[in-house]
Amino acid sequence: MKNPYSQLILGLLFMLLSATGIAQTHTTQEHRIRVSTLTEGLSHPWSLAFLPDGRMLVTERPGRLRIIGKDFKLEPQPVGGVPAVAAVGQGGLLDVVLHPKFADNNLVYLSYSAGDRNGIGTEVARGVLKGNQLENVQVIFRMAPKLRTGYHFGSRLVFDREGYLFITLGDRGEMERAQNPGDHNGSVIRLHDDGRVPKDNPFVGKAGWLPEKFTLGNRNMQGAALHPQSGLLWTHEHGPQGGDEINVIRAGTNYGWPVITYGANYGTGTKIGEGTAKDGMAQPLHRWVPSIAPSGMAFYTSNPFPKWRGNLFVGALKDQMLVRLKLDGEKVVHEERILKNTLGRIRDVRAGPDGFIYLLTDESNGVLARLEPAE
Repeated sequence: MKNPYSQLILGLLFMLLSATGIAQTHTTQEHRIRVSTLTEGLSHPWSLAFLPDGRMLVTERPGRLRIIGKDFKLEPQPVGGVPAVAAVGQGGLLDVVLHPKFADNNLVYLSYSAGDRNGIGTEVARGVLKGNQLENVQVIFRMAPKLRTGYHFGSRLVFDREGYLFITLGDRGEMERAQNPGDHNGSVIRLHDDGRVPKDNPFVGKAGWLPEKFTLGNRNMQGAALHPQSGLLWTHEHGPQGGDEINVIRAGTNYGWPVITYGANYGTGTKIGEGTAKDGMAQPLHRWVPSIAPSGMAFYTSNPFPKWRGNLFVGALKDQMLVRLKLDGEKVVHEERILKNTLGRIRDVRAGPDGFIYLLTDESNGVLARLEPAE
């Protein structure tokens, strides 16, 4: 006969573990790790930023900016003052980053899809975070032209060491636009923190070119991070059927889409463009065939995982995994796939100020999870 008291104790223990997040342990090639679910109940979370006081900002694609407290509890009321968001298809409220001098100015930057009479496109706004409100909100960038498709918005935001803001943009599904010098789609944008165009941007003063463009020939970049040594911007982008890429972003470079690609047309598998290489167009640093559907990217430089220092981590929506890349300069020398089908579709990857790795899953009941050493 089963002991009813033991059943009660097991039930209470299960409820306690469910409330605090059940930690799982996994053995990787370099470290044994513990994966803890810290926060649940997020609606398609897209990006994460760490506030200096230990709280976090999280974007939800339907259009809400949320605060997660120091205790990892989700504050019930979204942050007010967020610009109007057109949550259509892959669009919505996307990236969030803090100004490099946030401690002085409390400026928060958001990327999101917004609509007008011509269609939908990526915009970037900034506002001052006061309590649970964004104040003095200003739109500092609007993609042009806006289009009526609902996918390939980009859009990661990264400040470099000199304080310039980089914005990654997708081709919006109209691939030929990525080679158009007078079109924002399929490019990296470089701006001052207030939206002004830097005078040393590569296409300033060049007839027919938008001066804010920094690159062209990109398909849909949903991961971006600064290299910890060189300070250069690295991005990854979705290929079509195959051909996901990692690129080092350099001023004025043409990354080839759709003239060259390692991907193929969906369904038919037929060739896109002119092949895989062409003079004047950059080759990717690394590529995936078949696709992993990359999203989110972070370099790891901290102490809790010493054997991972200098590695690059990439989230993957397909196969629901985290990819670890060991680097030798600008060359990938080893790849490891971690947590496959464990958490869900990994949308964002961030190295936290505590040295742990934080992940967001793009689900209707999305979670914030953390990787810690299991020892």
